[in-house]
Amino acid sequence: MAPRLVLASASPYRKALLANAGLSFDVEPARVDERAIEETLEGLDAEDTALILAEAKAQDVSGRNPGALVIGSDQTLSLDDRILHKPSDMEQARRRLLDLSGRSHALNSAVVLARDGETLWRHVAVARMTMRKLDPGFIGRHLAHVGDKALTSVGAYQFEGEGIQLFESFEGDHFTIIGLPLLPLLATLRDMGAIDG
Repeated sequence: MAPRLVLASASPYRKALLANAGLSFDVEPARVDERAIEETLEGLDAEDTALILAEAKAQDVSGRNPGALVIGSDQTLSLDDRILHKPSDMEQARRRLLDLSGRSHALNSAVVLARDGETLWRHVAVARMTMRKLDPGFIGRHLAHVGDKALTSVGAYQFEGEGIQLFESFEGDHFTIIGLPLLPLLATLRDMGAIDG
């Protein structure tokens, strides 16, 4: 019998990706302080940081769901040598888009599977994003139009929505950009017998 799947994330985007793929799963957001964890990770790169945060989320929810296969995920944005976080308000979102304008950044999407407190699998995928040069007036109008949705992602944009207009090019797959490396996850779930395959 296949194990119960639990998504350890409050992200509506990750939930939609799994639902659209036809998976049956429960959602239980992890209760971890990401910033407190990051403070202990000084010197780690953005990919390792994403993996550790994803693992912390999977482990947290795994501890409350015996026998379940828990999917933990996290995404970091790296610009040069800095790791950036979700903007806390619209002014920070405006500054984020000004900072990313005309430059390339990386989205590092990690996914971890855990059961009964044991990490079974870890994976990170990277997408390289190049934003076109944005006029400051356009940034203001764009943010006024998309509203608080800009605060739900590290880059202050929704690539799957109007945020696509901000970009010149990208390298990587759509799922990694949205925040969950879906194809490697599905392959691993099939290998484990957790989903039909």
